[in-house]
Amino acid sequence: MLLTITTTARPATDLGYLLVKHPGRVQAFEQSFGTAHVFYPEADEDRCTAALLLDVDPIKLARTRRTPDLSLGQYVNDRPYAASSLLASAMANVFRTAMRGQSRERPELAGTPIPLRITLPALPCRGGPELAASLFAPLGWRVEACPVPLDEGFPEWGDSRYVTLTIEGESTLAAALNQLYVLLPVLDDSKHYWVAADEVDKLVRAGEGWLAAHPARARITRRYLANRHRLVRTALARLADADDAPDDALDRHPIDEEPPVADPTAAEPGSAEPAEDVAAPPVPLAERRVQAVLDALRAEHAATVIDLGCGSGRLLSRLLQEPFFEFVAGTDVSARAIEAAQRRLAPGLLPRAQADRLNLFTAALTYADQRFHGYDAAVLMEVIEHVDPPRLPAVERVVFGDAAPRVVVVTTPNAEYNVRYENLTGFRHPDHRFEWTRAEFDAWTARVAGTYGYRVRHVPVGDDDPSVGAPTQMGVFIR
Repeated sequence: MLLTITTTARPATDLGYLLVKHPGRVQAFEQSFGTAHVFYPEADEDRCTAALLLDVDPIKLARTRRTPDLSLGQYVNDRPYAASSLLASAMANVFRTAMRGQSRERPELAGTPIPLRITLPALPCRGGPELAASLFAPLGWRVEACPVPLDEGFPEWGDSRYVTLTIEGESTLAAALNQLYVLLPVLDDSKHYWVAADEVDKLVRAGEGWLAAHPARARITRRYLANRHRLVRTALARLADADDAPDDALDRHPIDEEPPVADPTAAEPGSAEPAEDVAAPPVPLAERRVQAVLDALRAEHAATVIDLGCGSGRLLSRLLQEPFFEFVAGTDVSARAIEAAQRRLAPGLLPRAQADRLNLFTAALTYADQRFHGYDAAVLMEVIEHVDPPRLPAVERVVFGDAAPRVVVVTTPNAEYNVRYENLTGFRHPDHRFEWTRAEFDAWTARVAGTYGYRVRHVPVGDDDPSVGAPTQMGVFIR
């Protein structure tokens, strides 16, 4: 595996101070899976290039595995030649000081952006050149990603899954190395070692200052953490909390809102037979929440409904399936959300009778809008917790004061229930601005109802835990 870093910042040989590797030496660093070599193919005042060459030893790599692999694939494969998490690990070991942004001899240079050109001749890229460009270009890099043919002598065979990647731009060396450390295994969509909980710390540390605002941060996080959902949820929550960055709910995976349960089909310990009297799998909380909203609307005879903050249209699709609801509208501040709802509820996918009962539009809940008027009921299902607290009074005035439907149904997470979710730190979703306890929700609903002339009843949604309550709390306001 080969990585080259070139700069033309005069004096270019200061690159050696930043990397803490002398341009006049060839150095070797033993790794658990091979040997990393650092050398300088060129080094003068105008241009300096540092190279990291990783020579992977398949035998040593096989010995580092926690579980035995009896196939020949661990010895005969392309890993010794293509940049991957192995190279990222070697970077972290060899360039540790540079990645921390430290330089004893040139401390001012360590924090100064310099012109850089970074090349990886063979990089696994599961997604092709387009994926490489989508990950590096938002960070300000000029990206050149060229597919590597399977065999230049047989062009009809097409391209391999590898690219030759070159990125150019101005950046601090520390930022560039940390971005590479995260994105190399993301492009490969694979890691050579078991992904444990400490990988979240590594991701947050290496992603500081750039990952939280990256438009593909959800995809980056999922791939970096090998799609381990609990780790992904924790990482996204920490990124949002650390960087206070805006978030689009469509790009995120909120937590699976059911605590882990034992597999009902699993055999008892020491038994070769599956367990008897297998219970039906639990109904997902998301489905129970939708059903609770539908039940409340039917109980209040609300035939026309507007879904405020409709997202991708999950509730809308269920409302349209029931003839009881004569007309349905959906609105969201996110144009992407409305596009997703339009795809889900496209006229070509819906019967004509359902399509004629639907209206979708983009709008913000913090501004009065005549299009919100005239409905029997408004629903804010898992919406208010995405609103910044200083803006919540504006939403209250718009919904309860200006639109003033006869019925308003509000659902929101019960913060007390969060202790039932394994490995959850922070909120259930990285875009949540707050999560209320039952007492806080009760106080809010009582204040809003009293201010705008409603009465309210509370409905727990999900299994009601005797200690912490139900996972979702719902308020049904009647004017």
